[in-house]
Amino acid sequence: MKFLKFAKGSLSSMLMLSVAGAMMTNQAFSQAKPKESLTKYVDPFIGTGFHGHVFLGANVPFGAVQLGPSNISQGWDWCSGYHISDSTIVGFQHTHLSGTGIGDLGDISIMPTTGALKMSKGTIKDMESGYVSKFSHKEETARPGYYAVRLKRYNIGVRLTTTKRVGFHEYTFPKSDQSHIIIDLQEGLCWDTPVKTYIHKVNDSTIAGYRFSTGWAPDQRIYFSAVFSKPIKNFSVYDSTVVKPGTSFQSAKAKGVVTFATKAGEKVLIKVGISPVSEVNAFENIKAELPGWNFNATVAAADAAWNKELQKVDLKTNDLSKKKTFYTAFYHTMIAPSVFNDYNGDYWGTDKKVHRGAKFTNLTTFSLWDTYRAAHPLFTVLQPERVNDMINTMLAIYQQQGSLPMWHLMANDNYCMVGYSAVPVISDAILKGFHGFDIDLAYKAMKSTAMRDTLGIKFVKKLGYIPADSTANSVSMGMEYAIDDWALARVAKKLGKQEDYQYFSKRGENYKNYYDPKAGFMRGRLSADKWREPYSPFTSIHEHGDFTEGNGWQYTWLVPQDVEGLMKLLGGEQRFTQKLDSLFIAQGDMGKEKSPDISGLIGQYAHGNEPSHHVTYLYAYAGQPWKTAEKVRFIVNNFYTDKPDGIIGNEDVGQMSSWYVFSSLGFYPANPANGLYVFGSPLFDEATLHFPGGKAMHLVAKNNSSKNIYIQKVTLNGKPYTKSYISHADLTKGGELAFEMGDKPNKNFGKLMQDRPYSTKP
Repeated sequence: MKFLKFAKGSLSSMLMLSVAGAMMTNQAFSQAKPKESLTKYVDPFIGTGFHGHVFLGANVPFGAVQLGPSNISQGWDWCSGYHISDSTIVGFQHTHLSGTGIGDLGDISIMPTTGALKMSKGTIKDMESGYVSKFSHKEETARPGYYAVRLKRYNIGVRLTTTKRVGFHEYTFPKSDQSHIIIDLQEGLCWDTPVKTYIHKVNDSTIAGYRFSTGWAPDQRIYFSAVFSKPIKNFSVYDSTVVKPGTSFQSAKAKGVVTFATKAGEKVLIKVGISPVSEVNAFENIKAELPGWNFNATVAAADAAWNKELQKVDLKTNDLSKKKTFYTAFYHTMIAPSVFNDYNGDYWGTDKKVHRGAKFTNLTTFSLWDTYRAAHPLFTVLQPERVNDMINTMLAIYQQQGSLPMWHLMANDNYCMVGYSAVPVISDAILKGFHGFDIDLAYKAMKSTAMRDTLGIKFVKKLGYIPADSTANSVSMGMEYAIDDWALARVAKKLGKQEDYQYFSKRGENYKNYYDPKAGFMRGRLSADKWREPYSPFTSIHEHGDFTEGNGWQYTWLVPQDVEGLMKLLGGEQRFTQKLDSLFIAQGDMGKEKSPDISGLIGQYAHGNEPSHHVTYLYAYAGQPWKTAEKVRFIVNNFYTDKPDGIIGNEDVGQMSSWYVFSSLGFYPANPANGLYVFGSPLFDEATLHFPGGKAMHLVAKNNSSKNIYIQKVTLNGKPYTKSYISHADLTKGGELAFEMGDKPNKNFGKLMQDRPYSTKP
């Protein structure tokens, strides 16, 4: 394997060109966008407390590298590797998940130390036995694209930043004859276990290797190349804690140590390129993205990248706390899906093959059961230039594994959660007019995925429901399938496939088969005339239950695709609203098996979990949008704050934050694939959404206040607008949408049938 050394002269030239190019780009950008830096309103510590599970560290929007610290503690609250309650660091790792309910990744861990060399990380009870260090939150800084801390045990200053595919480390050492940088390929997060690792010295500036591991994603592979600013004179390799001869080693637990003497205040920099394909590609990623050694310029470039994205929404508010909450939520929506290919387009597929020079940006980390509800609709509004890459990635996965992704991670599908939730995402994109992908292939992929015989689908095709004694989570699974099938039917209609339209429309109504009119709730069905016993709508989820992270109260409302049909099923508009009112006050014992995912409770409404996210907006379908306003205002004010525990539940890869972004602006995609945004209660006095091509939608909430939460009337481009929703087409045309707010409900607004949101256009 051949590596080229950087030439000092070419580095200087390339750095000058890079800085000059960045200056030109920034100058052009500043003429088109607001000049104010918005990254100062982002606090990455929000969500690191309670059960938020967010990533803390340095990255760029949708970047492959999430470079940040990991604590020694492990467990559910450390799924991202870091929790604000902890004060230990075992390394700075290049991949992290953000807001998931299961821990994985934590690849290529680097830890600087001094003194006697320790090769294990240590334990909570005996930290001195390993290299773990304490730190103080007072000496810790995090902002978009940048992280800094001081390791107390070693008095080493740490600064981190990134490009898309390169992590950039700066370590400031004290005076020491025994300064070390440990590259630990054994170390990973929570459920991640190394299977095969390799490390070797390439030359006097470069260490390279790979880490193959298993975890939530069963077959993970990542390659790296690490280029040092200080010549590597002493490099040793280890099998876990046992030193081995030579400068290369392969095992399940390979580690490497660079040792040198440092002067007081000496800075050692490391550029770590990662790749899903090869060490060479990892090295080429460094050459392409980070040819120089100017750490501060790289920090500035990362900051500029985040500002470019954040300035797609320009808020005007005097409430600094809410401004921080908003921009941090917006920031959290742009951590994933993350890049999963090299600068040259190469990527590792789910078919366990290298795909060369892809013409689209391949991505990973699709938490689709969560994100199809609001995160992906938000991408169609504020990230339209990325939507085609997301769809093309899903179609490539289909071609490689025979079905669309369910929960895709690092070229693996872990088949987590229920439903084939890529279908509404692709349907939404097609119905909104995105066409940067093969629509015929997309339809084939959706239909093939929906017509399998696995995961209970054979029962859907034969019976119209999944028997509760045949499959765990049968109710949740079947109801998610109904949403997906409805979305597929809409595309079939658009493409003129009438037979498919009729078939999948009928399957979209299968939710009715889980409704027991005697109980008044959705529940597990055993046969055409028999229900699972015993039953309580308050019963919590458990491993082999009928519901996925929820209960009958919550899942009875999981019909965003046919609210009118649900209304009829529940006995009409009046009974529908009465029962919906009851949801928010019902009290009952959810049982000892209660999932920590079920948080943010208002009665039995659980905002901390995704199946509830559309529910507050259902009132508008019954002509009572003022009730939506009450619930939404309470949630945005109480379940989202600017504190570390400021996210009421698991962030779930941007979905919790996407709900907030939409809802605080004044609307939400209650149906994730019909292109309508239902009005709620705008939180901000003014906001401007910037779209490609110079278009912008100016949102105004007149007379807005903490008491004036109800929409009195609306104008669109100065003309009266009586509907309680706006379409995607009208929103993205730009113009001005003005809400007049008041402290008492205008019960006539949105009351007429023609002004209500609808599931399917009549």
